[in-house]
Amino acid sequence: MLYAIIGQDVDNSLPARKAARPAHIERLRELQKQGRLVLAGPCPVADAPDLSAGATGSLLVLEFDSLAEATEWANADPYVKAGVYASVTIKPFIKALPE
Repeated sequence: MLYAIIGQDVDNSLPARKAARPAHIERLRELQKQGRLVLAGPCPVADAPDLSAGATGSLLVLEFDSLAEATEWANADPYVKAGVYASVTIKPFIKALPE
């Protein structure tokens, strides 16, 4: 089943985000190798193609066997451990389009 993982950043998260990013990306690449990553990326503060003004959060759509497994994975994320996220929401997700 797919799960949407939505991380809401704390204010001024960019320094912690930059420091934790290599480990965060490494975990995502592992899921990508397994064919379980649908999409992943940050939500920039400004309407810009980069994070120069910072980020408000992240959106990940990943495949797990259960909500419990998705929650366990999300709680172990380096961004959580580094205090980047103020909160994380995990919801089951059904991909409707594109087919």
